[in-house]
Amino acid sequence: MSNLAHSPAWIRFSAECKLADRDAQHLRILDAAGLRVDLSAQAWSPRFEQAGLTLLAQQGFEAARRDLFEGGLCNWTEGRAAWHTALRAPEPPAAVAAEVREGRARLRRFVEGVNARNAYRNVVHLGIGGSDWGPRLAVESLAGHDTRRTVRFASNIDAHAIDDALAGLDAQDTLVIIASKSFTTTEPLANAARVVEWMRQWGVSDPYRHIVAVTANTAAAEAFGISPDRIFSLWDWVGGRYSVWSAIGITIALVLGLDAFDAILAGAAAMDQHFLEAPLTANAPVQMALAAVANRSVLGFASQAIAPYDARLRHFVPWLQQLEMESLGKNAVRNGTPASVPTGATVWGMPGTDGQHTFFQWLHQDATGAPVDFLLCKQPDHNLTHHHRLLLANCLAQRSALLRGKSYEQALEEAQRTGGDPEQVAWLARHRVHPGRRPSTLIVLPRLAPYSLGALLALYEHKVFTQGVLWDINPFDQWGVEFGKELANKLAHDLTEPGPSGVSDLDPSTAYWVEALSPSVKSR
Repeated sequence: MSNLAHSPAWIRFSAECKLADRDAQHLRILDAAGLRVDLSAQAWSPRFEQAGLTLLAQQGFEAARRDLFEGGLCNWTEGRAAWHTALRAPEPPAAVAAEVREGRARLRRFVEGVNARNAYRNVVHLGIGGSDWGPRLAVESLAGHDTRRTVRFASNIDAHAIDDALAGLDAQDTLVIIASKSFTTTEPLANAARVVEWMRQWGVSDPYRHIVAVTANTAAAEAFGISPDRIFSLWDWVGGRYSVWSAIGITIALVLGLDAFDAILAGAAAMDQHFLEAPLTANAPVQMALAAVANRSVLGFASQAIAPYDARLRHFVPWLQQLEMESLGKNAVRNGTPASVPTGATVWGMPGTDGQHTFFQWLHQDATGAPVDFLLCKQPDHNLTHHHRLLLANCLAQRSALLRGKSYEQALEEAQRTGGDPEQVAWLARHRVHPGRRPSTLIVLPRLAPYSLGALLALYEHKVFTQGVLWDINPFDQWGVEFGKELANKLAHDLTEPGPSGVSDLDPSTAYWVEALSPSVKSR
């Protein structure tokens, strides 16, 4: 619908949201693929719940979800399906079953082959964005499980990143994964060229036999020098930020093992089934999406904080930043007109309890604040019970404090207990007021295992998809990213060969810096 804000379902949804309970008077805990999702601290009432169902119906949610799982053109601006669910389905859809099964079999044969030969003690993964964050998150979150190989990731074009990744490795015993759907992305290709140079410096006679490519552009990978037997296919119906389920996950299989990779896929597939089959009122991704839309578009929260109370999930925040902000950071609805309500929120955060000593002050006492997603694991993978008890206590306490707040009267009563001048006590009490009623969601994993991690990632994928449906925006393209790439390619040329024709269409500041910085580039 081109004018969502004036539609009957939206008007009702917005009105009921403003009237809904925001004091967690109703316990709302949903079970989804082994995860427990507590939405009690989000706005809710029976009338608001019904308004959400009406909004979903108005926006065509059922048909959109069907298209997602059946290969419909969910990515309408690029005329593509968004069929990442097929990659983790136990029985892939018939239309793509043969290629998905063959892709899985090739990956398995390759990994089993190098394991049988005990080849490659080191893996260097070269990707960026979705080709990097998914494998990086999985490997570094689950590093406490059986780890077969040392792994390094290099994504940034800054040469410090690739030099750091290669430092101390034996080139003869290193396998390089180039993960690039287009095989034209600047960062992985520039870093790959550096790796080839590094291998030759260390006496590797055929560096390309140490390289694997995962790409939809097999011709470009072959032109780079990689043998076809070391090129694994992607398809145009797999978006980059949804590609961890594909052969992009080969790094996970090489480092954590095939069983771990299979379990990640199984957890995601279980969440797919929940998303498909659970009633909408008990459907965790759907209810999280409705809460997110209410927070952003009705209640006016411009950002969303993420607080994983597990230090191993430190890369979950940037993974989710890309998923949410690249998918939902848009202002054009399907018919090309501007969205009539605010859409995608800023996503930010860090693991607790570090976050408590960094930005929680703002969350508690800023005039607006932000909703928070808290994540924790019921069972840790260590035996330090006291540490885990403190971690859980901190998570639950922060969530409770954000919800409950502290009134002036409560703060005054606390301050009066210490005695002192009444005016000074009253002044101090005003500094201790907490607004409260800050929305939050608590997601509890049984433990941080491959299966639960896969379910967690798929939970957020489906939440983001549902938000796209509700807002009538396409969560599968990224034209802003493409625009920046085009300008960067032009400026890279201008920095090498600056001149009047090269900078004439630039703004004055950019043109100045092209001229000022080009000598330092040409001199090297």
